[in-house]
Amino acid sequence: MLYGFAMGLKDLLFGGPEGKLKRQVARAKNQNAQSPERMAAIQFLRDEGSPAAVLGMLGRFNMRADKLIEDEQEKEWVYDELCKMGAKILPQLQEHMRSSEGIAYGLKLLGAIADKEQQWPVLADLCERNDNSYTRDPSKKVQLLNYLGELDDARAPQALVPYLEDVDETVRFTAVEGLLHHKVAEVGRDPMLALLVSEKEESRRIKKRILDGFADLGWDVKGQSGTVEKMLSDLLPGARLDNHSKIKRKQT
Repeated sequence: MLYGFAMGLKDLLFGGPEGKLKRQVARAKNQNAQSPERMAAIQFLRDEGSPAAVLGMLGRFNMRADKLIEDEQEKEWVYDELCKMGAKILPQLQEHMRSSEGIAYGLKLLGAIADKEQQWPVLADLCERNDNSYTRDPSKKVQLLNYLGELDDARAPQALVPYLEDVDETVRFTAVEGLLHHKVAEVGRDPMLALLVSEKEESRRIKKRILDGFADLGWDVKGQSGTVEKMLSDLLPGARLDNHSKIKRKQT
């Protein structure tokens, strides 16, 4: 009786299991803690295994420790342990990526634990929440587009197209890279050609990348041949359009 009373009093004073869990989550993400202390907290969260504990483990990806080697080792350990948990942690992973500024590790984890059909709702949600409107820090969008650009899924190219109109130049460039990587002309050709000849697009590297990509892939520029031909001497010196409106580079 006395032992039960004492344990109840301890839980009341120190927050009980919920309070302990919160303290361990805080330790796992404490930049100023020593690595062994953080690792002990992360191992506690792994063993506890609740949704809140999984979220706490995922939160470790958002913190950068001062010692970069230790930081990377800890994150890789967390990644490996979360991989072992499999697709059951998808709800927590989605919640984590919705609120995090950086999602590189989250996307890596998504690719490891989920198949295409499990991944796509998460990715579609991220696209909707991180659309082509203005944001102060576009790094999250760039990470998302880099992932979509490499993703072996027929839905990925279409998801990239709206970002050709993003206000951030790096986001637009990343979308171009992704579309060229996918090589799906019926999806990427027309919107990239429109971006290439747009007077609003001032980025030379974007225009040059599109021209290079069209030349590499053998895509024609029909409908914009005259405009594109004028651009070649500046952006692709020595290149020309052939009789099929395809870009041919200067032979070396």
